[in-house]
Amino acid sequence: MKSTKTLTLFLAALLLGTSVSEAKVRLPQIISDCMVLQRDTELNIWGWADPGENVTVRFDGAHYFTKADAQGNWSVKMDSHKAGGPYILEVNEKVIRDVLVGDLWLLSGQSNQETPVERLVDRYPEINFSNNHMVRLYKVPTQDTPGVLDEDILPGERWHSAVAWDVMNWKALAYFYAMEAYEKTGIPQGMLVSSLGGSAIESWISEEKLMTVPQIAEQKAEADRQKAAQTDLGQAGGWEKENFDDSDWAEVQEPAYLATSGIGRGVVWFRKTVDIPASMAGRHAKIRMGRMVDGDEVFVNGVLVGSTSYFGPPRKYDIPAGLLHEGKNVVAVRLTANGGDAGFVPDKPYSITGDEAVVDLTGTWKYKVGRAAQQGRPGAGFGGSRGFTGAGLYNGMIWPLKNTNIAGVIWYQGESNAGRHTSYENLLTKLIEDWRGLFERPELPFMICQLPNYMDKYAQPTDSDWARIREAQRNVSRNVPNTALAVSYDTGEYNDIHPLNKKDMAKRLYTAARALYYGEKIVSEGPAYESMKVDGSKVILTFSNVGGGLKAREGQLRHFAIAGADRKFVWANATIKGGTIIVSSPEVKEPVAVRYAWADNPDDANLINKEGLLASPFRTDDWEYTPKVGRLDVTD
Repeated sequence: MKSTKTLTLFLAALLLGTSVSEAKVRLPQIISDCMVLQRDTELNIWGWADPGENVTVRFDGAHYFTKADAQGNWSVKMDSHKAGGPYILEVNEKVIRDVLVGDLWLLSGQSNQETPVERLVDRYPEINFSNNHMVRLYKVPTQDTPGVLDEDILPGERWHSAVAWDVMNWKALAYFYAMEAYEKTGIPQGMLVSSLGGSAIESWISEEKLMTVPQIAEQKAEADRQKAAQTDLGQAGGWEKENFDDSDWAEVQEPAYLATSGIGRGVVWFRKTVDIPASMAGRHAKIRMGRMVDGDEVFVNGVLVGSTSYFGPPRKYDIPAGLLHEGKNVVAVRLTANGGDAGFVPDKPYSITGDEAVVDLTGTWKYKVGRAAQQGRPGAGFGGSRGFTGAGLYNGMIWPLKNTNIAGVIWYQGESNAGRHTSYENLLTKLIEDWRGLFERPELPFMICQLPNYMDKYAQPTDSDWARIREAQRNVSRNVPNTALAVSYDTGEYNDIHPLNKKDMAKRLYTAARALYYGEKIVSEGPAYESMKVDGSKVILTFSNVGGGLKAREGQLRHFAIAGADRKFVWANATIKGGTIIVSSPEVKEPVAVRYAWADNPDDANLINKEGLLASPFRTDDWEYTPKVGRLDVTD
C-alpha cells in the first residue's frame, strides 16, 4: 500500500513537472541573441504565454515581474540604460545573450534599401575584412498580409554583426550607415531593416490611413472586384524544357526592351540554344542575365537556376555541376513584364561563364507570349509592378514591431511611385504620421533618402517623373517637423536603378542625423530654394541653409533652366551674387520661372554650400507635368 501511494505521488509530481516545463513564454523574433536595445529610454520587452502565467524578466542585475493577460500577452518596461553592453537578458527560462544597448534604427522602403553588401565588395574591398561586432543588423523577412495584422514577423532570420564571417548577410546602406555612426559616436548601432524590392509606398501605410484617400479607396474596391487571373500557357506547356519544340516561335535580338522589339507586356518566354564546350560540360558555372525588368525565372536545360521577382538587381545565378553538357544546351527565361520599360536591359553582361570558357548569350533568341497583360490589372496603383494590395507590408513587417523602441526611421523609396508623383507627398506625410502613431512617438526622427540620378540625359531641359518625386520628398522634409532629406543626385548610375555608391548616401544620412537626432548645431543640408524675384530679363533666387555661402562644386553653375510665359525651358546662365543666384538667358527676355536639377539624371548639377552639401532640385513654377524631349546620347 505504501509503495502504491509513493508511486502515485511520483507520477503526479512527474505529470506536474511536465506541465510546468511545457508552460514556456514565447518571445518576438527580434528579441534574440545579438540584439540591440534602444538607449536612454524605457526598454520594452514583450511576448506571449499561457493566460495568467507568471513572467520574470532579468537584465543587468535588475528583475521585473508581470503576468500574461487573458489573451496571453505580457510586457514589461525596464529602466533606461546608457549605451553599452554586452548584457544577458533572461525571460523565465529563456536566455538572450550578447545584447547591446545603443541606437536602433528602422530602415524601410524598396530595393535600394535591400541592396546586399556582397554586391559592393569590388568597389569597397574593405568590406571583406570588416571586424566590427558593435554594429548589428536584423532583416525582417517578407510578410505581405493585406487585411490581416500579424502579431509577429516571420521566423528564419537572426541578428548579424559586421565581422568578416557574417558581414555578407548585411544590406549595403545599413552597413555603411552603421559603420559611419559608430565610428563617429562610439555608440552601438542596430539596423532593423524592414523593406522589400519593388514595393510601393501604399504597401507600407495602414489600411486605416489609406482609406482616407478617396482615389486609393476606389482602387482597392476595384482590386477587390477583379480576382480572375489568366493562365500562363508557358507554365502549362513546359516551355522551359530542353527538348521543347520552339521551331514556330518568333525571333528577337537581345538584349533589348520589349517596346523596342515590338513585344507586348505580360508574361513573355524566351529561349536560346547555345553550344557548350567540353571544358564546361558537367562543371559548375555561372549565368549572367544582366538586368531584367520586371521579374524573371531562368532555366538551363529545363532546370530553374535562379529567379528575381522585381526589376533592378543584377541577375547572376549558379548553374549546378552536372547540368551543362557538351554541345547544344537551352537557356529559357520566363519574364514577367508589367512596366513600359520591361525587357532585357542593354549594356549589361549576358553570358554563361565557366573556369575555362565564356559563352555569349547576346544575339538571336526565340520568344512567345505566355500570358498577355491584363487590362485594368488588379491592384494597379497599389504596388507598381508587384501588384500589392495596400497595407500588406505594413501589416506583416511594421505592425509587429510596434512595441520596439527605436531611434528613428531611414526611408528609401519612391522608384515604384514615380508614375504617380502627384499623390506621393500626401502619402509620405501620411506614412510618417502613421508610424509615429504606431510607435507612440509624435516627434520620431524620420530621414528621407532622395532618389538618386538615373536614366538617360536630355539635350534640352525636360520635365521628369523622378524630378517630381524628388520634389515631393523635399516638400515633406520641409513641411513635416523632425524630418531630414539626404540629397544624392550625384551618386546614381544612368543604367542601374541600384547604384553602388551607398557609402556617400550613408554619410549624408549621418550628417542629417547629427542635427536631427544627436542635436548638434551644424549645417546638415544643402542650399534650399526660398523665393524668386524677376528683375528685367533676370531672375534673382534666394536660399536658406547657405551655411558659409553658396558655391559651385566645380566650374560654373550648371543645370539651371529658365522659361517665359510660353513655358518653354532653355538652359540658363547662373551666377552667385552674395546669398543669391542670378539666372538669365538671351533666349528669354521676360522670364517667369526657373528650374534646377530638374531631370531624371541631373548628375552634373553642382550647386552646394561651402559645407559641401548639395542643393535639392527645385522649381519656381507650379505647372503640370509635360513629357520629356531631346534625349542625349548617354556617352555625351
